Amino acid sequence: MPTNILNEPATEGRDPLAGRIPVSIVTGFLGSGKTTLINRLLKRPDMNKVAVIVNELGEQSIDHDLVEVSSEQMMLLNNGCLCCVLRGDLQQTLRDMFVKRRTGEIIDFERVVIETTGLADPAPVMQTLMTDTMLQAQYRLDCVVTLVDAVNGVGQLDTMQEAVKQAALADRIVITKSDLSNEEAIGNLEARLRELNPQAPMKRAVDGEIELAFLINVGLTHAKSRLEDVERWMGAEVPDEHGHVHRHDSSVRSFCLRYDRPFTWSTFSQCLEVLTALRGPDLLRVKGLVNVADRKGPLVVQGVQHLFHPPIELAGWPSDDHATRIVFITRGIERPVVEGLFAAITSIATPAAS
Repeated sequence: MPTNILNEPATEGRDPLAGRIPVSIVTGFLGSGKTTLINRLLKRPDMNKVAVIVNELGEQSIDHDLVEVSSEQMMLLNNGCLCCVLRGDLQQTLRDMFVKRRTGEIIDFERVVIETTGLADPAPVMQTLMTDTMLQAQYRLDCVVTLVDAVNGVGQLDTMQEAVKQAALADRIVITKSDLSNEEAIGNLEARLRELNPQAPMKRAVDGEIELAFLINVGLTHAKSRLEDVERWMGAEVPDEHGHVHRHDSSVRSFCLRYDRPFTWSTFSQCLEVLTALRGPDLLRVKGLVNVADRKGPLVVQGVQHLFHPPIELAGWPSDDHATRIVFITRGIERPVVEGLFAAITSIATPAAS
């Protein structure tokens, strides 16, 4: 059953996004260059107020390029960045960091970067940020950045489901080690990644260097979001006239459902409730704008598997297009299945929601 998605959206009032610290999740398979990329970013003057959490699993060692001394404590590095080694509870770490920031024990950080391990599924970290009510007042998920090795990426996508899921969940995809590969191989890798996740913009990094603007301020920052903010958050891919993006990968699908008539909130919630009850683990990611009757602006919904962020109402529609648009990234769920479920539920609802 979905968490929070059935709650009635809050009425207009305090902006639920304003002032919350953006969190970026940097993921990618083993050897994809996550630490190199983060090191390059942290050397930039405009990234000197960033807290970095390195997610260490089990007895795996920490990459000493980023954390020179393994420690359970937070440490203030020479470049002004906060780095803590996370062995335990992510929620508690983020809460402690926020408290110490307010008391002046650590730097007044303005952004958090979480580096996952190469074998990690980023979904639990995303779910934590989406559903922990205590953290929601302080932090917001800005983006998931997935790094893919240009030399080994195709083989990893063919054999490792972790690599597939990391790419499928990404808001941004960075091709690393492009200087060590050839154009044909990189082109094949990029084509494969577009099949997995056509909504995610993709760029190449050389020796860990990439434009900062590509990696930050990806998510919605304000209930009064501009058109370009919403388009960037929704993704760059344009589906065909049926809302479908063609692909040939074995199990991961990406498609967009579009509805011109408004929903009632109870009808839309029921659609998601049934879908998550039946196929929650295979809903890798869901995000979109929903036209709900009697609301001034669209409701922003986003979820990972069976957990959903509390819906947020934007102050107004960012364009003249007021249609509901929902992007699904799924594992083994075809578009007609989701479309049929929505059609069946809306058909028995009130006429205004059908």
